[in-house]
Amino acid sequence: MTVELLKIIDLEVSVDGVKILKGLSLRIKTGEVHAIMGRNGSGKSTLAFALMGHPAYEITKGSVTYRGKPLDELNVFERARAGMFLSFQYPQAIPGVQVGKFLRKSVQAVRGSAAGSAREFRTELDLAMVSLGVDRSFLSRYVNDGFSGGEKKRLEILQMLLLHPQLAILDETDSGLDIDALRIVAGGINEVAKTAGCLVITHYQRLLDYVKPDFVHIMLDGRLVKSGGAELALEVEEHGYEWIEVEVA
Repeated sequence: MTVELLKIIDLEVSVDGVKILKGLSLRIKTGEVHAIMGRNGSGKSTLAFALMGHPAYEITKGSVTYRGKPLDELNVFERARAGMFLSFQYPQAIPGVQVGKFLRKSVQAVRGSAAGSAREFRTELDLAMVSLGVDRSFLSRYVNDGFSGGEKKRLEILQMLLLHPQLAILDETDSGLDIDALRIVAGGINEVAKTAGCLVITHYQRLLDYVKPDFVHIMLDGRLVKSGGAELALEVEEHGYEWIEVEVA
């Protein structure tokens, strides 16, 4: 059964008094992959942070409903517990915290009793690491401390696989990845997309060669100005955004 996960109506968001999102509407259902493309500064990451409740991003107008409930009634922790996940464009290092312990604590905090026993967690972790080509030595390293760009993104996707999100928001997860890492990360996204809704924010069409979107939206100046299927991403890759600006004007 297809369920509407996220409903955004006429959303406006400001940062330090500057309006970034200027009337954005979007609906995402379970099993759908929505891609948002746009230039730097168009508001793509602002949307991601506002949805997850970053305090610097103030919703000044409009409404956001997640699984039938007003999103502003949930704090950041409650959004995670309710199945929302954000993969950061620039994951932060946490020196002194080992990856293995970080993942176990994350799963316990978000999934609660559904996290299972330590043995069940290890089995699930092993399977997820194999699917992403992650060596077990990864677990003893400190979170993102000295990690390459590809390693940081694999850890983000590994965490996502273990948290079992219902809505996955991926903010430029393809940034800085070589082709092999891109394929592996895309495989993780496709696995989650089988049972969740996905909002994929990207600059480039290349990720969408591996993660097939149901809908592609173009964001310009804080608004979604054009939507279509996967072919829209190909048009943008070939012709850029100027033709869309002309069309909108």
